[in-house]
Amino acid sequence: MASIKVKFRPATIADHEGTVYYQIIHERKVRQLYTDYRVLSAEWSKSRSMVATTHKSERKAIVNAIRDCIRLDVERLTKIDRKLEGKGLTYTVDDIIYEFNHYAHEYSLFNFMENIIAKLKQIGKVRTSETYKSALNSFKKFHRDEDIMLDCLTSGIMEAYEAWHKSRGVAPNTISFYTRILRAVYNRAVEDDIIDNRNPFRHVYTGVDKTVKRALPLAVIRKIKTLDLPQAPALDFARDMFMMSFCLRGMSFIDMAFLKKTDLRNGYVTYRRRKTGQRLVIEWTKEM
Repeated sequence: MASIKVKFRPATIADHEGTVYYQIIHERKVRQLYTDYRVLSAEWSKSRSMVATTHKSERKAIVNAIRDCIRLDVERLTKIDRKLEGKGLTYTVDDIIYEFNHYAHEYSLFNFMENIIAKLKQIGKVRTSETYKSALNSFKKFHRDEDIMLDCLTSGIMEAYEAWHKSRGVAPNTISFYTRILRAVYNRAVEDDIIDNRNPFRHVYTGVDKTVKRALPLAVIRKIKTLDLPQAPALDFARDMFMMSFCLRGMSFIDMAFLKKTDLRNGYVTYRRRKTGQRLVIEWTKEM
C-alpha cells in the first residue's frame, strides 16, 4: 500500500499564498502531486497536516472549501491505491498519479454528463439528450462554468443551486426537473462504482407539484379556427399546425414534423411518440 500525505510549500514572498501538494510513497519511490489549492502560511496547520482557519477569518469559506476538496482528493487517491493493490499486479507510484489525473478528467460532472449526452444521441434518444443538455447548461450557469468532480457534489451545493433558481423566479417543477436529471447522473456514477453515495439531494425538492389546468375554452378554439389571415401566411400556417395538433389529440410538434404520408392508412393515422416510443392510432377526420 502507498503512503499518502498532505504537504504545504510556503510562498517565497511574504504574505503570499503557498501551494498544497500530496506526497505519495510506494515501494520506496517518492512523487509529489501538486494541486491548484493556494493558502496562506497562517492557514496551514503543520501538526495536523491540513489547512485550518479561525471563525473570524474573512477567508473562512474559501479555506473550508479547500479543506473539503483535499479530503476528497485523499479519499480518491486511497481508493485508487486499494483498487490497484486488489488487482494483485505490480504497480508504481506513477500509476497512482496517472489514475488520479485520468479520474479528474473523466469523472468531473461536466465531462461525465457530456459523455452520457453523446451516448443518448447515439442510441437515438435525442429528446432525452436535449433535456440532459439543458440541465447541464443550467448548472454551468449557476457554477459560473467551473467544473466540479462528481464526488464533490454536496448537499450544500445542491441547496445553493435550488436557492439560485428560486431567486431568479424559476417555478418549483422546473427546478425539480433539473435536479432530478442531476440526481440520475449522480446515481449512475454510484451504480458504476465511480463514487460513493453521499446523498447530496436529500434536502432539495425532487417531486412534481400539480399545476393548474390551462385548457382553452371551446369558443376560443372556434375563433382561432375561423381567423381570416390572407395577409399573414406565416400566421396562417402556424394556425393550421395548431389546429392539426388539436385534432390529433394534442400531438406534439416534433411528432407532427416526423409524420409521413405512409402513416395515414385506411382512415387512421398511426405513429410512435418520439419522446416515449408509445404507439398511437387516431382516426382521420375531415378537419385534419
